[in-house]
Amino acid sequence: MLVLSRRCGIGPDIRVVVLGVKSGQVRLGIEAPPVVAVHREEVYVRIQEENRLAAKTHVVPIDALRRLIPAKSKIAS
Repeated sequence: MLVLSRRCGIGPDIRVVVLGVKSGQVRLGIEAPPVVAVHREEVYVRIQEENRLAAKTHVVPIDALRRLIPAKSKIAS
């Protein structure tokens, strides 16, 4: 038996639909507005990992930064 439940507060605009039952498997569809991301758990975990990696900042020593920026030339007066 397959039993599904939804958490309170998800919203009335999200629907879980049984698309079919075949060979002991149940196909489900999830209808949600485009602003609601719907992912399988393993995909969601991967997205979160990628976001954490992207959010890490790398510290660049100021001397290395100065070497990348050309020195201003002095204007002859």
